Amino acid sequence: MASSLYEIIELPDGEFALQRSGEEGEPLVRIEFSEEARVYLLDAGLDVARAMIDAGIEAIEKLGTEGGFEGPGNAGQRTLH
Repeated sequence: MASSLYEIIELPDGEFALQRSGEEGEPLVRIEFSEEARVYLLDAGLDVARAMIDAGIEAIEKLGTEGGFEGPGNAGQRTLH
């Protein structure tokens, strides 16, 4: 798999998004804070969004090492109990 660079951007509507660097189109992840949360966060919204994205990436990495993550090539081969 080719390595890609990613960037976190703030969209015009105040959401934060993770997208491939230099690419247009639908972001990979969007994070939206409520107005109440924005007031509480002040200028730290980007830092909190970055921490949330980092935690998500770490969770996916952990699932991958535990054998719990099924990549795109394994779609449809999951068993639900």
